[in-house]
Amino acid sequence: MSLVPAEVHAPRAGERRPRRVRAWAGWLVVACYLAAAFVVTVRLWADPAARIPSASSFTNRADIDQFAWFIRDEATAVAHGRLPALISTALNAPHGISLLWNTSLLLPGIVLSPVTLLAGPQATLTLLLTLGFAGSAASLFLVLRRWGVSLCAAALGGAVYGFSPALLDSGLGHYNLQFAVFPPLIIDALLRLVTGRGRPVRTGAWLGVLTAAQLLTGEELLADTAVAGMVLIVVAAAGRPRAVPGRVRGAVAGLAAAAVVTLVICGRALWVQFAGPLHQRGSPWIISLFYAHPADLVTPPGSLLFHTSASAAAAAADYATTMAEYLGYLGWPLLAVLVVAAVACRRDPRIRAVALTWAVLELCTLGGQHSYLPWHYLQYLPLLGQMVPERLAIPADGAAAAVLALSLDRLSLGRLSLGRLRAAWPRLASWRPGLATAAAVLVVLPLVPLPYQAAATPPVPAGWQAAFARLHLAASAPVLVVPVPFQANTDAMRWQADTGEPGSLIGGYFIGPNGSGQAEEYGTGLPDAARGLDAVWAGQYQPAGPGRAVARFRAAVRSWRPAAVAAVAAPGSLIARLLAGALGPASFRVGRMLVWRRQHAGGTPAPGRLSV
Repeated sequence: MSLVPAEVHAPRAGERRPRRVRAWAGWLVVACYLAAAFVVTVRLWADPAARIPSASSFTNRADIDQFAWFIRDEATAVAHGRLPALISTALNAPHGISLLWNTSLLLPGIVLSPVTLLAGPQATLTLLLTLGFAGSAASLFLVLRRWGVSLCAAALGGAVYGFSPALLDSGLGHYNLQFAVFPPLIIDALLRLVTGRGRPVRTGAWLGVLTAAQLLTGEELLADTAVAGMVLIVVAAAGRPRAVPGRVRGAVAGLAAAAVVTLVICGRALWVQFAGPLHQRGSPWIISLFYAHPADLVTPPGSLLFHTSASAAAAAADYATTMAEYLGYLGWPLLAVLVVAAVACRRDPRIRAVALTWAVLELCTLGGQHSYLPWHYLQYLPLLGQMVPERLAIPADGAAAAVLALSLDRLSLGRLSLGRLRAAWPRLASWRPGLATAAAVLVVLPLVPLPYQAAATPPVPAGWQAAFARLHLAASAPVLVVPVPFQANTDAMRWQADTGEPGSLIGGYFIGPNGSGQAEEYGTGLPDAARGLDAVWAGQYQPAGPGRAVARFRAAVRSWRPAAVAAVAAPGSLIARLLAGALGPASFRVGRMLVWRRQHAGGTPAPGRLSV
C-alpha cells in the first residue's frame, strides 16, 4: 500500500551533489515563496496596521474585524502572563463567547502576540497572511521532496498549492483557512503511518502534534484535511489490498499515539468546547447553500492576472455575498494536464492515488444536493454535516499540485514512455526535462495572482481612549457602545481590537448557542433593540413614536446592565436625543464621544470575565 517507491530513498544520478548545495537550493525556493507572498500582500504592507485585503468590489470587513478582535484578546491575555480564556465575556457581555466555537486562531494569536502588542492586530493578520502563502507553499514543497520529487517539480507543486485560487480568495477574510501550512504535513505523517515508513509511535506522536497545532489554528481546515486523508487512504488501500493486513497493526499503534498526544495538548480545550459552558450543536449556516458550481473550475475571478471582465463579473455574480468562498478555479490547461497525467501514469501508485483523491475532493466541493455526488452520503457522517463542502477545494488544490509535480518529475526523468514519438525523434529524450518544465509553467500561468487591493480600517473616533481612561472602569465592566457591534457594523469591535478599550463589550459578531443550544449567529446576545439603535445611529431609521423607542431601549439597558454607555455621536443628533431620553443627560463629552456612566440597581457589581 506504499505511495512512496523504495527507490526514492537512494540519490539519483542527477542529484548526487553535496548536501550543502541541495540545502541551499531548498532555502532559495523558500525565499522565492516569501518574495512572492510579499508581492501579493505588498499594498497591505504599505500600512500593515490599518489596511485590510479586498477584492475589486468586495471587502469582507466583518470577518476581518472579528479576526482582529480575537488576535487582540489573545495578545492581551499573554501580556498579563496567562493563556487566553476559552470562554470570555470580553465580547457579548454578560453572556460571553466560546473561542473554539469561533474562528479564534488561538495558536497563531499566542505565538504572534509580541507583534500584536507592538504593532496592532491588523499588522499581525497581515504577517499571518504573508506567512500563510509562503508557509503553505513551503510545506507542500517539503513533503514532495520527502516523496522523492525533483527540486524543480517540487518547487512548482508547492507554488501551485501555496498560491492557489482557493488560498488566495480565502485570504480575503478567512485567515483560518488561508493559513494552510499544516495539512500537507499531516497527510505526509498519516501516509508514513499507514504505509509502514517510520516508527509507528514516533510518527504517530508527530502526527498528534501537527493535529493539535491545526486544531488550535482552525478546526474546519482540520476536518477538511481529515476528509482528504480518509479518501487518500481508501484509494491507496483499494489499489493494493494485499498489503493492507500487514500494515494494520503499525497504523493502529501510530494512530493511537497521535490521539493520545492530541488529547494531552487539546483535551481540556475540547472538553470546554463540547461539554463546558456555551457548548452548542449544529451549524448557524444553511450548509446546503454553500457549494461550488462546475463552472467555477474554469471561470477565473478578478483576483488572478489572467482574467476577463466577463469572467470576473460571472465569479462575482455567483458569490455576490463573499468572494472569500470562490475557491474552485483551476483553469482548463491544468485540468487537462491532470486528466492526462492520471491516465498516462495510472500504473504509478502515487499518481494514481493522489489523482483519484483530487477527483473525489473536487466532486465533494459540488455539495450533496444530488444523489450521484459523494458528499450526498458523506454529509450524514458525524460532524461532516456541519462542514462547508466547497472549502474542500483547499486540500483538493493540494492534491492537484501533487499530481502535477509527480507527473512532471516522472516525465522529466524519462519514466514515462513516449512510444513511437520518441523513436521518430531521438532528440526528444534529451530535451524532455526542459520541455516538460516549460509546459508545466505554461499550464500554471492562469493561476498567477494579482496583488491584493487594500481597504482602510475605520479610524478610532476622536476621544475614544480618553473617554475610557476617564471612566476608570474595571476590565470586566461591560460597556454598551453605539453603534452596537454585529455583522452589519463591526466598527466597535475594530476599535476595541485596535486600542484594547473597553475591556468588556456588549454585543458583537460571533457564533453562539441560542436558548435551546442550537448554534446561531449572535446566539442569545443581540436583541432587536440593538439593531434599532444602529439603524437610528446610521440615519436609516427615524422612530415614529420616540417615546416607544425610548421605552424599548430602557428595557434593553436593564437586560444588558452596562457599567457605561458610550456613543459616537454629536450632541444634537437623533441618536443622542434618544439616548438622553432614556438615560438622562450625558455624564461627559470628549471628542466625538458622548458617555453615560451607569450604576447597577441594588449595587450589583458588573459581570466579570469568565475564565475556564
